[in-house]
Amino acid sequence: MWAIWAIIAGRGFGKTRTGAEWVRRNMCGDTPLTGGSVRHMALIAETAADARDVMVGYGKGPDEASGILQVHPKDFRPIYVQSNRALTWPNGAVATLYNGTEPDQLRGPQHGGAWCDELAKWRYAQEAWDQLEFGMRIGENPRTVITTTPRPIKLLKDILAEPTTIMTHGSTEENAGNLSAKFIKRVVEKYAGTRLGRQELGAEILDDTPGALWSRACIDQTRVRPRDVPDLDRIAVAIDPAVSTNEDSNETGIVCGGKTRGPDGEDHYYILEDASAVYTPVEWATESIALYRGKMADRVVAEVNNGGDMVESTLRNVDPSVSYRAVHASRGKAIRAEPISALYEKKRVHHVGSFAALEDQMCAFTSDFDRKTAGYSPDRMDALVWLLTELSSVVIDDDVGGISSVEKPPQTLW
Repeated sequence: MWAIWAIIAGRGFGKTRTGAEWVRRNMCGDTPLTGGSVRHMALIAETAADARDVMVGYGKGPDEASGILQVHPKDFRPIYVQSNRALTWPNGAVATLYNGTEPDQLRGPQHGGAWCDELAKWRYAQEAWDQLEFGMRIGENPRTVITTTPRPIKLLKDILAEPTTIMTHGSTEENAGNLSAKFIKRVVEKYAGTRLGRQELGAEILDDTPGALWSRACIDQTRVRPRDVPDLDRIAVAIDPAVSTNEDSNETGIVCGGKTRGPDGEDHYYILEDASAVYTPVEWATESIALYRGKMADRVVAEVNNGGDMVESTLRNVDPSVSYRAVHASRGKAIRAEPISALYEKKRVHHVGSFAALEDQMCAFTSDFDRKTAGYSPDRMDALVWLLTELSSVVIDDDVGGISSVEKPPQTLW
């Protein structure tokens, strides 16, 4: 008898629709007022917004989403109260919304069923999963459905290895008949045969790339929780701006982190946030300044190979007082990344939670990385490298008596 049903599938396979239909089947009886097999359900997404918009389908029309509201006939449809993070059915059954960035929300509540969406992308996946498991104690056979595009994280591998787990595997092309022909043509032509395509379309669970500068095991060894982060002596935000802003644009890498002296007498570095995404210049500047202010950072650094003076002027249009330094790459990505990889090998870099997309790029990056073959540009990794280069090049200013971000003359770092 299964306890966990893992649906490991590519983009557009129908994972959301399957999860929503499973919830409806368990929460509803034969009529609106008769009970289903589950009275208390947990709905857990990567973020609170994903739980609301994707899983519930709140504010979406029938052709815009495949969430829980969309799969119910009118008389069976639950009522969503956003302030309570809850869906309530006419028969009294309740589903509560949670997310992988706030695992403590799951501490205490108990459930008879759970739907976990995109588990492989949760920021604090292990912690959230552990708390969910402790609360799966209502009814004779509490069950969990997982719908996710795969990533080779330890938690997902452990779940799939459990004897009470069953798995359904599916690719994007298997549901091509229900997807836009233009989408299928463009996406398959662009990503077919690439490592990213194998993961995101074919739903393959890919291990680390041979020869990659980082390994997941190395990152996992030093991963910490937010409450384990010490007071930081210095914090910075690094930006790797994208050149264009159309729908096929690269992401703008935006990564924030800090440093402090560890008990071993060495500097240790903490990766706090990855805010990378496809942005317009105004958007990436606004997002970077918000992170700079929110984390009380000392400096913003940005690569200016492509943007030149435009990068600084865009940032200063948002915040004229921002502490800013331009950096220029004169040598290849691998040469710049190797000393940063060495910091990880020395166990001096700590990820605060999980950064799924960033870690994917790190663990696929080799010295002969080819953007065309890979199907993407590692902009998140680039921003990480610039961040840790900035933090690890801070000097000790004896006159000030502490760690100081001494202004340096314009220079080429490599």
